[in-house]
Amino acid sequence: MGRKHSELNSTVSNRMILILASLASCALAYAFLSAVLTNSRSRSSSVSEFGNSLALVQGGGAEQNAGGCCRGIENLELWGAAVKWGSEFKFNNSEECCNACKSMCTGKDGPCLCDTWVYCGNRQACGSKFGECWLKKQKDSLAPERQEGAPPGEIVGWTSGLIFGKGEGIIGLETEYGTLHVKLFPDCAPHSVAYILELLPLRHCAGCQFYRAESRGQSWDSEGNHLKNAAFGPPYALIQGTLEAQGTPFNKLPVEDCPDIKRGSVAWIGPGPEFFISLAHHSEWKHEYTVFGSVLPEDIHIAEKIATLPTLSDVWNNVNVTVLEKPVPLSLRRIQKSHED
Repeated sequence: MGRKHSELNSTVSNRMILILASLASCALAYAFLSAVLTNSRSRSSSVSEFGNSLALVQGGGAEQNAGGCCRGIENLELWGAAVKWGSEFKFNNSEECCNACKSMCTGKDGPCLCDTWVYCGNRQACGSKFGECWLKKQKDSLAPERQEGAPPGEIVGWTSGLIFGKGEGIIGLETEYGTLHVKLFPDCAPHSVAYILELLPLRHCAGCQFYRAESRGQSWDSEGNHLKNAAFGPPYALIQGTLEAQGTPFNKLPVEDCPDIKRGSVAWIGPGPEFFISLAHHSEWKHEYTVFGSVLPEDIHIAEKIATLPTLSDVWNNVNVTVLEKPVPLSLRRIQKSHED
């Protein structure tokens, strides 16, 4: 039996109301999550990825996969001693080239034999070199050499990435309460790591600091596991700060690998330079934040110590937060290689 016109209109209206309500719920959830980690600080905007390249090459989706990541930076040719000559070593894509480098950096036979991969993937710019995969070894993996000389605006054609093996790619976030050793993830967040490497040579990182601190409270145990039936904050189990050095231009960073946030994860808030270190596992945050490193387990107690410092209550976008009475300045420094990360 057909429905009356008025009944049909009523049904359609009800369905539209349900759809709009669902969309509104999603929007509110996203807004709340953003508010938890976003304050009203003004942000400058600018970046460098070993230069001015902005394109991101993705190996896999936004979520971290079991095989890890293989991301690089386009329009960039890193230099270094060749361990595999690209003229005799070709692949169909940059991910295969990256994995070839990783296979020489398993950690089972001492230091990595390869820490840099360079792939020519732009058919027009590469010409006969298309598909070449050069595997290289840097003299200093925290200060990679790049090939200079290309005219401004010219398409280089090469895509490059770094691989940090066991005991390599570790930097220190130095505070008055101790140094947080952070393992960087250049294969998952190459643009982010490139920016961090640019900060390393600075004698002082003026303006870099932690300004927010929240403990695990009664919601997470000492290993960062969420307690059954407990709230997800406040407090939100993190310390938050900024890595924008005064006088150093910063461009917004692109979204890179956004895995689940784990205890010790170091991640950007939006495009940076605001960042946080998680003191707990935050699966409830889904895949919202680019993770560019992780605090070594033996140093997480330093972050926990900062989270116990005196704080003041504040409200950011209708979310209760606690900010440090006295911000904790930090500086970045190189860490000598160890084989125990």
